[in-house]
Amino acid sequence: MTKTAKQILVLITVVLVFAVFNGCMFVLVTGRLSNNFSDTSQSKQIDVARYLPHTEDCDLVRMASSLKLTENLPVLDGAAALVPVYASVVENVYPTGSVTYEGGVFSDDNYYGENFAPDSKMQYNNTVRGYRAIVDGTTDILFCAAPSAEQKQYAADKNAELVYVPIGLEAFVFFVNENNPVDNLTVSQIRDIYGGKYTNWRQVGGADRVINPVTRFAGSGSQSAMDAFMGDRAIAQKSIFSVTGAAIGFSFRYYMDGIVGNDAVKMLSLNGVYPSEENIQNRSYPVVVEFYAIYREDNENENIPVLIDWLLSDEGQSLIEESGYVRIR
Repeated sequence: MTKTAKQILVLITVVLVFAVFNGCMFVLVTGRLSNNFSDTSQSKQIDVARYLPHTEDCDLVRMASSLKLTENLPVLDGAAALVPVYASVVENVYPTGSVTYEGGVFSDDNYYGENFAPDSKMQYNNTVRGYRAIVDGTTDILFCAAPSAEQKQYAADKNAELVYVPIGLEAFVFFVNENNPVDNLTVSQIRDIYGGKYTNWRQVGGADRVINPVTRFAGSGSQSAMDAFMGDRAIAQKSIFSVTGAAIGFSFRYYMDGIVGNDAVKMLSLNGVYPSEENIQNRSYPVVVEFYAIYREDNENENIPVLIDWLLSDEGQSLIEESGYVRIR
């Protein structure tokens, strides 16, 4: 065989090896990822600009409130999921000019309240920083779900006694991509998925795909709710192959359905019950959670109990309901 023929043979061999390798990669990885239902796990932030009080085009509840505060205004803060609630309180109860910004205007990249001014009566620290703010005294009322063990410990370390007043109901939900054929799981199946017992969707009536159980960062409201949901059972370490599978995630109903509004995902029924407002109100949905107005017991602002009493009145409960949540009274 001539030298040229040998070079051609080597070149053909190299091309074939690469073709076989790429074919295997497509079958094992690329082909599975192209339709793996995993857009479910895509993170989305709340668009705070939609919920700025006293602006013309805000998406806030507007009502004829009987309560109008003009001085000693409690600073309100909270979780992303509850921005529509406490921003609506500011819209209807607080005077114009009570929300201020560094530089005088709201920043387009203000995902975590970066340019709310220190004297603004509305802040947005989200859950993790919000619990620190209420303990440290820079916030007067925090609107959040139940705290994590670490957040409770932080308060204890600072000798801060927090008062938790339930003001509304919400559903803790699980969701998958709209193309996932699974529509319902039992509470036990969800725990078995996150506990590592079930690793393939076919084990729970779905397609032959690896399950990718998505979690959130520690201390977030949804992760704290998930830890409570799991009880004494630990969340298992995910397989390195889970990225090639179909995701399942968790959140709160209205944050998922009304705030970020991702049409590519669907909420699952649990134990055959869908997380509708009616099923939250009658508590037939298995994982109904309360959300709270939280304040330090030693906070002497006299308008804190006034505002919380109003939130529990028919007017306040109507505001919560019109904001997309479920009244507790």
